[in-house]
Amino acid sequence: MLRVCAVLLMIVVFGCDGPVDPDNGTTTTTSVDAATTTTTTAVADPGAYPIVDTNQSNCHDESDQISCPDTGEGFYGQDAQYEANIASYKNNGDGTITDLNTGLMWQKDPGEKVSYDEAVANLEGFSLAGYTDWRIPTIKELYSLMNFNGQDISGSEGNDTSGLTPFIDTDYFAFYYGDTSAGQRLIDSQWVTGNINVSKVMNNQECFFGVNFADGRIKCYPTQTGGTQQGYYAIYVRGDEYGVNTFTDNNDDTVTDEASGLMWQKNDSGEGMVWEDALGYCEDLSLANYTDWRLPNAKELQSIVDYTKSPDATGTAAIESVFSITSINNEGGEKDYPYYWTSTTHMNFINSQYGAYISFGRGLGYMAEHGGWIDVHGAGCQRSDPKVGNPDDYPTGHGPQGDAIRIYNYVRCVRGGDVTPGTGDEPASGGGSTEDECAPPAGCDPPQPGVPPEPGCELPPGCEPPETQPPA
Repeated sequence: MLRVCAVLLMIVVFGCDGPVDPDNGTTTTTSVDAATTTTTTAVADPGAYPIVDTNQSNCHDESDQISCPDTGEGFYGQDAQYEANIASYKNNGDGTITDLNTGLMWQKDPGEKVSYDEAVANLEGFSLAGYTDWRIPTIKELYSLMNFNGQDISGSEGNDTSGLTPFIDTDYFAFYYGDTSAGQRLIDSQWVTGNINVSKVMNNQECFFGVNFADGRIKCYPTQTGGTQQGYYAIYVRGDEYGVNTFTDNNDDTVTDEASGLMWQKNDSGEGMVWEDALGYCEDLSLANYTDWRLPNAKELQSIVDYTKSPDATGTAAIESVFSITSINNEGGEKDYPYYWTSTTHMNFINSQYGAYISFGRGLGYMAEHGGWIDVHGAGCQRSDPKVGNPDDYPTGHGPQGDAIRIYNYVRCVRGGDVTPGTGDEPASGGGSTEDECAPPAGCDPPQPGVPPEPGCELPPGCEPPETQPPA
């Protein structure tokens, strides 16, 4: 097993001190010849990095929700048809939530918006539920809370939030859209992590990778707050380190992450393709004597991003050098690395014509005021592209920051992870977080230390009320 190292700063950022790769970790590749592969390697059992399911519960074609297709039909193999580690939380009744998959304990309510510097400074002396070892989450920790049954509100007008569904489980976590009465946009719900980008964006702007639970994306937000968002939401976390990979090259064109239990295609597709073809590419792949490959969902693919690397900082893609990755010339004429499709539909309140991708190169946008094509979102961002169409229809990108629209994105397939596939019209996922077996009965308040429950509100047998003080 490979050695994994971690460096813990005041702001949590992970990195390894391995040697610099002489080839910058990049390889120009073509398709894999599975016929020459003879080695068989088992997928490891999930270890310290269980990938929490996206909870996406419906199937989609290039624009609309559909009945889930069967094997061999178009659009088979999408997110809702594979399920593993369904999100499961426990409300501790003391302002904290425990993730029963990752073991992390979360602050339930972020409270008012703060600046990035305030989010860091407020940790000093912070105590909640008797614990004082809270920290700012990493991007992989915060993204573990993403629920892709949410709907992107980009383009919505007014201030009515009724009927809107954010990308976080509001049965457990407090969530807030932007305050329009204070001049914010509804979409301004950006949440803090400790991952400062190793590169600058927007022509030399320092930023951190954050999650927007209103629109369902990862991007790099400025550490110096400005614009309409007027600060960020910050929830703290405690628990063992989560999100560190342990990669093993199986020497058969596959790579196993011992931490997550997932096996990955070492080489990518070598060319871009539309979303439906990406699903079919992985479903049809035979590699290393395995035929159960699938297109990874958004959380699975994001799990292999290396946020200590970027084209501008290290001259590489944001991925470990154990993987091969195709290089491209981007819209601005620079050497860069592709966007990669996920099996996850990025739904909005109008339709489902966008699929989520992860960028392992620059998160490019066209900003005329900054001279044209620049890195707007950072290597490792999660955005979305139309599932079909012509990229030439978007000569200056799309949206307020001119996101580069490629449509023909690259593919890296995955297998393993104790996944349950769906069949026919039935998705694999039920879509909601699983219930805590020790939750109080419906209509009852969470139990409090030293306070006897009301009649009819007793916990199930074998369940104990929360401790008065945290364990030593």
